[in-house]
Amino acid sequence: MPEQAVQTVRKRSAYERVLRPLLYRLGKGDAEIAHEQTLKALHLLGQIPAAPRAGARLFGGASGRTVFGVRFPSPVGLAAGMDKNGVALRAWPAIGFGFVEVGTVTAQPQPGNEKPRLFRLVEHEAVINRMGFNNLGSAALADRLAAYGDLGYPLGISIGKSKVTPLEAAVKDYVTSFRRLYRHGDYFAVNVSSPNTPGLRELQDAGHLRELLTALHAESATLSVSGLAPKPILVKIAPDLTTSAIDELLQVCTDIGVAGIIATNTTIGRPGVTGHPRAGETGGLSGRPLAEISAKVVAHIHAETGGALPVIGVGGILEPSDATRLFDAGASLVQVYSGLIYRGPGLIRQLNRSLP
Repeated sequence: MPEQAVQTVRKRSAYERVLRPLLYRLGKGDAEIAHEQTLKALHLLGQIPAAPRAGARLFGGASGRTVFGVRFPSPVGLAAGMDKNGVALRAWPAIGFGFVEVGTVTAQPQPGNEKPRLFRLVEHEAVINRMGFNNLGSAALADRLAAYGDLGYPLGISIGKSKVTPLEAAVKDYVTSFRRLYRHGDYFAVNVSSPNTPGLRELQDAGHLRELLTALHAESATLSVSGLAPKPILVKIAPDLTTSAIDELLQVCTDIGVAGIIATNTTIGRPGVTGHPRAGETGGLSGRPLAEISAKVVAHIHAETGGALPVIGVGGILEPSDATRLFDAGASLVQVYSGLIYRGPGLIRQLNRSLP
């Protein structure tokens, strides 16, 4: 739905009227610069000892729930990609998030794709990104998480393949990051669905995925023997898979004993935005145009598994009704990314207050 239409049926928040226009002018409109400056501000917020607790009272309100053995104080989480290197982890509870997923992180540090690589399609409340897993590497993230200590909320860690690693060596790459970060994550998301690393989506194929998940589960068993608790492993899938491909993927996940599915990543399609000047940019599309697609994928997974496989629903949450649709489709938890860009922290409060 275009932004103009959205504005006719709801009152715009102070964030949308005042702060968002200022953010959008940073760096002559470069969305990545606004992203970086926001993370810096949130890092500073996280240094204020009382901020997380006070913010949780102001923006929280949802009841907690236990999913795949992890207790979540709120079912509303921050999706991977917003805070790849974990620089603002103390601040996210201050705006109401009940859990956070850092990353996607790779075994080797990498700069990501060439800039510019992040684009707003404002009238469609959408984002196109081709970031390319820009991150400091899993060793650096492990050091940062060790310095943080107990965050006081569940932390998910999204792991991916380094760009320089050939597909045939991908398993070793994932296992390396998994091992380095194992003691710090409450769950791990296996990202095999980003469209911005060449060849990565091939890992969603049944054969590749089975090999990868088998190796990660074997590593988890080894680490558990050394005294560390077993960690849930989830798979993040693309919204562009056919129904039969999803079913094959789910069969592998069921066979291996995966704890859950994250549905969905960004889409390479351009539903509802084809007329926009930025629609031709390479990368994954997120935001409002993804809402219906993600809800259909969540509903299919829920139906296909009989609700036995928990789903984290992500994609197109800009209103409480969007989150409700994902929960009604069968999601156990939801995550927000683009909605935070367009609606600000007030959206997280609305989501928390609207949930039972």
